[in-house]
Amino acid sequence: MAFITFNYFSSCLKRTVTANAIIPADKTMTFGRFGKKKEFKTLYLLHGLLGDCNDWALNTPLRLLAESKDLAVILPSGENGFYLNLPHPGMAYEDFVAKELIEVTRRLFPLSRKREDTFIGGLSMGGYGALRLGLKYHKTFSHILAFSSAVHVFEGQDNGNEFHSLFGDLKKAKHSDMNPRVCFLKMGKSLHGDASRYPHIYLSCARQDGLYEANVSFRDFLLEHQADVTWDEEDGGHNWDFWRSQIEKAIETLPLGESEQGIGSGNVK
Repeated sequence: MAFITFNYFSSCLKRTVTANAIIPADKTMTFGRFGKKKEFKTLYLLHGLLGDCNDWALNTPLRLLAESKDLAVILPSGENGFYLNLPHPGMAYEDFVAKELIEVTRRLFPLSRKREDTFIGGLSMGGYGALRLGLKYHKTFSHILAFSSAVHVFEGQDNGNEFHSLFGDLKKAKHSDMNPRVCFLKMGKSLHGDASRYPHIYLSCARQDGLYEANVSFRDFLLEHQADVTWDEEDGGHNWDFWRSQIEKAIETLPLGESEQGIGSGNVK
C-alpha cells in the first residue's frame, strides 16, 4: 500500500495544491513478485470544515480498509469552501474536485475511468459536498458516501447569517443547484426518472448530532423520490468516533471484492 502526498498547479484554484493518495499498486505477494497490474476502483473522500487532506488518514483506519479491498482513495484539501464554485478568483472548489482532480489523478495513478468504479464521500461539509457533487455529476460517480452531512442550511436549520458569505441569499440558494435536493431533482429529470441509473447513496448521522434532524429530513426526501439509499444511525456526536465506525460500514456497501493480503511489516510470510 503506497501513501503518496503529491502537489500540482491547479487551474481551478490558481495555485499549487497538495493532496494525498492511497494506492494499492505496490502490493507484493511474495518477495520480488508484484500483484497483477490493474486499474483501481477509486473513492474521492472529502474532509469537513476546518480540515484538510490529512484528516481521514490520521483519524481512521482508512489505509488498512483500502488495502483490504484494493481500493484507491484520493484525499484533497477543499479548505472551507463547501466544495462550491465561489464568486472569487481561485475558489472554484466544485470544478477542482468534480473535474480537474479526477482527470489529474487518473493521469498520475492507475485508476479506473469507469463510472461504476468511481465513488465520492465525505463528512460534515464534505458530506454536503459529496451529496451535491455526486448527484450533479452522476455520470462520473456511481456511489455516494455521506456522513453527518451539513445539509441543514437547506433543511430549515440554517444559522442566520453564518452561511450567507458562501451561499448568498439563502432563499435564492434553496432553489439553485447549491441545494442537494435541486441536484437530485435535476438528475431525475435528465434520467427520465429511471431510478436504476441513480447513484447509490449511503447516508448516516449520529442521533446526538445537531445535524441529525436535517439528515433525517433529507433521507425522507430521497426515499420519497425512489432514491437508492442505505441509511444508518448510531448513538454519538459529530466526531471521529462516529466517522471511524461509519467509514468501515460504508466501504462495505461499495462494489468491491476481497483482496489477497500482500507482504508488509504487518504481514511477513
